[in-house]
Amino acid sequence: MPDEGGFTIKTVEADSEKRLDSLIADQISCCSRKLAASLIRKGLIRVSGSVKKPGYRIRAGDIIEGVIPEPETISFQPEPVELDILFEDEHIIILNKAPGIVVHPSPGHYTGTIVNGLLYHCPDLEGIGGEIRPGIVHRLDKDTSGVLAVAKSHAAHLHLAAQFKSRNITKSYLAIVYGDFQEDSGVINLPIGRHPSDRKKMSIHSRKTRVAETHWKIRERFEGITLLDLEIKTGRTHQIRVHCTAIQHPIVGDPVYGSRRAAQRIRLLKDRGALLKNISRQMLHARRLSIKHPITDQSISFEAPLPEDMVELICNLKEFKR
Repeated sequence: MPDEGGFTIKTVEADSEKRLDSLIADQISCCSRKLAASLIRKGLIRVSGSVKKPGYRIRAGDIIEGVIPEPETISFQPEPVELDILFEDEHIIILNKAPGIVVHPSPGHYTGTIVNGLLYHCPDLEGIGGEIRPGIVHRLDKDTSGVLAVAKSHAAHLHLAAQFKSRNITKSYLAIVYGDFQEDSGVINLPIGRHPSDRKKMSIHSRKTRVAETHWKIRERFEGITLLDLEIKTGRTHQIRVHCTAIQHPIVGDPVYGSRRAAQRIRLLKDRGALLKNISRQMLHARRLSIKHPITDQSISFEAPLPEDMVELICNLKEFKR
């Protein structure tokens, strides 16, 4: 594996006919395919001393040399972002994250994040767990709602991070998905990795995958739509969204992994189609989180109420209950 920053890749026969930008993205962890293509066009990445196009097909023996610039430092300030606090003591703070808010600053989302709000609420958080993610030990997608745990001290951060890494926590979710199920429960064991062509997505068809396990159980059945209880044993990026799509039951409203075919089938049914018309985000909610308190080691659980949009949709779907 080449070093990040300045690098040299000596290609072999197995690399033949791969795209230049794809090969770089596969071999350098800090570089996406999009970034690789940009650097290639700027001449910062060359093949045997020559400037090539991102789509150049590799030949065995090519020497690829280049530099991955240091990422720009993200500067962000405390902001009075509204936080729904479920629990707080001197060591941890547990939030009910609203849908539509980003957890930590990233390109395109430098303000108005959970982190901005936390720094305003808890000024001492700065420096705990990293400059960009102070106190954050796990994450929820922008449009996923629910329980989010934050460490308020270095000791709490180390303890919570270890719990998540060793999977000594319980994370339960609710999701509204397309389709009817024959079984009442099941387990999805499909490894997940970066999508082979779209670096912003995850996939079960990646060349490099990691174990991912999701348990599901029917909570309520409607015609063509199902409310699921889910528990994840691993914490892969977009895990529930990818797994639900993989078993042909994508989450209602998911703009990335949703199935147009599934949505179109429901929309053909006039009444249900009208219910889903204004859904603008994935109907996924982190319902419950069980951890050990990082200082007392006591087992504690937190539950976040469903957001209004999911409550309204479920109430309206009861007309079509099976």
